Amino acid sequence: MKKQHLLLGMVFGLCAGTAVAQVKAPAKDWLIDHQSYIATVTQKEQEITLSNGLLSRSFRIGPNVICTDYRNLVSGEQLLRAVKPEARLTINGHDYMIGGAKGQTQQAYLLPGWLGDLKAGATDFTYISHEVTPISPYLKWSANRWCSNPKQPTGKELTFSYQAQAPELKGIAVKVHYAIFDGIPLISKWLEITNQSGQSIKLQQVVNEILATPEEESAVVGAVTKMQVPHGLYIESNYAFNNAMKANLSDQTTHWKADSTYTSQVNYDLQTPCVLEVYPIVPVGITLAGGEHFESIRTYELLQDGYDRERNGLAKRRFYRTIAPWTTENPIFMHLISTDPVKVKAIIDQCAETGYEGVILSFGSGLNMEDTSAANLAKFKSLADYAHSKKVLLGGYSLFSSRRISDEDDVINPATGKPGGAFFGNAPCLGSKWGLGYLQKIKSFISHTGFDIFENDGPYPGDVCASTTHPGHTGLDDSQWKQMLLQKGLYHWLNERGVYVNAPDWYFLDGTNKIALGYREVNFSLPRAEQLILNRQNIFDGTWEKTPPMSWGFVPLSEYQGGGAAATLEPLKDHLDAYEQLMMQYYGAGVQACYRGPRLYDTDNTKALVKNTISWYKKYRDILNTDILHLRRADGRDWDGIMHISSQLPQKALVMLYNPTQQAITREIALPMYYSGLSQSVRIREKEGAAKAYTLDRNYRAHVKVTIPAAGYTWLVAE
Repeated sequence: MKKQHLLLGMVFGLCAGTAVAQVKAPAKDWLIDHQSYIATVTQKEQEITLSNGLLSRSFRIGPNVICTDYRNLVSGEQLLRAVKPEARLTINGHDYMIGGAKGQTQQAYLLPGWLGDLKAGATDFTYISHEVTPISPYLKWSANRWCSNPKQPTGKELTFSYQAQAPELKGIAVKVHYAIFDGIPLISKWLEITNQSGQSIKLQQVVNEILATPEEESAVVGAVTKMQVPHGLYIESNYAFNNAMKANLSDQTTHWKADSTYTSQVNYDLQTPCVLEVYPIVPVGITLAGGEHFESIRTYELLQDGYDRERNGLAKRRFYRTIAPWTTENPIFMHLISTDPVKVKAIIDQCAETGYEGVILSFGSGLNMEDTSAANLAKFKSLADYAHSKKVLLGGYSLFSSRRISDEDDVINPATGKPGGAFFGNAPCLGSKWGLGYLQKIKSFISHTGFDIFENDGPYPGDVCASTTHPGHTGLDDSQWKQMLLQKGLYHWLNERGVYVNAPDWYFLDGTNKIALGYREVNFSLPRAEQLILNRQNIFDGTWEKTPPMSWGFVPLSEYQGGGAAATLEPLKDHLDAYEQLMMQYYGAGVQACYRGPRLYDTDNTKALVKNTISWYKKYRDILNTDILHLRRADGRDWDGIMHISSQLPQKALVMLYNPTQQAITREIALPMYYSGLSQSVRIREKEGAAKAYTLDRNYRAHVKVTIPAAGYTWLVAE
């Protein structure tokens, strides 16, 4: 059986005579070879179609812009059942539709023959023109250090321009943008609004996507919140926060709703979740003055072709690698707990000696980036210059949230009219006088010192603020939106300057590089043996949707939140086995950990260990930064492991295997090689030993017998 035919059977479940079987599937799996899937925008009479061979989305431009077809070309799935507006604005308390048309009576499906009978609404924004351009980068990022993808995304952008029909909105111009990307089943959508009316308007809300989709399940009784939403459409927008370290839990914009006009649905109370709307939970709430311009959030729609968790995870990880290539940077850094120039220079020297690429002056180090005095700037510029002379990056930690500034500058609770009640109890408002000053001080510090890394603890978990005296927002209504704009502005500025940003929330789409893998901090006060297993669980669980470079872990070299000698690695020379395995677990996963302490090594033996580990990591750096396939989660009872996979590199896979037991174990492990692009055979070696040929079974698996040492690890390379 040929590989592609097997894929079609696995992914689509084709059967003779079905509608799916009539769709010509792509010749190649895009997760293995995406090069031939090039974005196009074509027009035939009144129909305009975006396609890249993996998806297609079509619009009719009469009597208004109507989305008539939205298909996953891999699975053949139709994602559209009815016509809806392309967007919706709430202005001065009234809703206005952008595009769309009325008159479709049967909402379960849409037939092309019905389109001629549809009519635009009297107060809807209507189509006036469109243009097609190449995609332009959202951020002016360029790679200036190691990364696995140094290229910005490519594709085509289709922009529809609309004019207002309602007399009260004369002079309000709207553009709706659709970007389709090369090599991935992905579309992005956003709005621009320009107020040319000569007077202010209240822009309460912007809904930048409305899709009537087929239902995921048939349920006669069931509520919207308890029923399954369509699996084939993954939505993410650049408006996400809440410190969950996960995209879906950080999401603030995706809303699946019922459709009361869909009266032929199975659900008796018409509560099937079958309408997607995308908008911020807390309304935009701004005043748009005459002559002002507004740009909405950017929504990304990734089409998924099945229910397989690993495949869908690989698709999401390709999404980040494509549209946020800065997340593929992954410098090797440690966290120093001192700002004493002698100690900082000493650790820079240790980094240069062992191959580490950066130092972050950690929390508790004494660094104050808000101090822009001449003496402080001079001190840290001198240290940055020294680091750069050794080809080492230097950066630092700055706390924003979880602190109290003053009654005048803190977030004001709308329920009490006083500070307190924020996500972190007390928190400054980014739009306060202090908050605006904070942003300028951070920019000034980095500009003057030449720092390369910024680790930001906060902002911000979406706190709203009822203050009417903060200069960065006018009141409660616009407080979240305005604070988010300020925060995005800082991250855009840093990203475009080449500053690497660690941030504790899901701001990847606005320029940050790394987030926590997902861990409980107090666990680092547990005994080292427990930390080893817990860390492997964290790595396994935290890389289903995040790529390895998007994640940071933690290794407390010195005592952290208690635990004493049993929990820490200092003195390092006395715990070389644990130090080595912790490094190999993280570097073997492609995950950078925060090695937090006073030094990287204390003896020549320790230095040799660190140097050898980093040398190994750099030798296999390309494959170690590819995505992870999840083999077996650590449970302390038997082997566990992960596997990096690539169809583009000479190394097709690198496998990390661990044995938590006190006896050596021998196991036959099935290695899934499908996403390597190999279909018949593979050569696999253990460590630097001789390679052995393996024939792949019908599911593209290589069956490898391996012995893992007691309380140890081994690794395999497939070529």
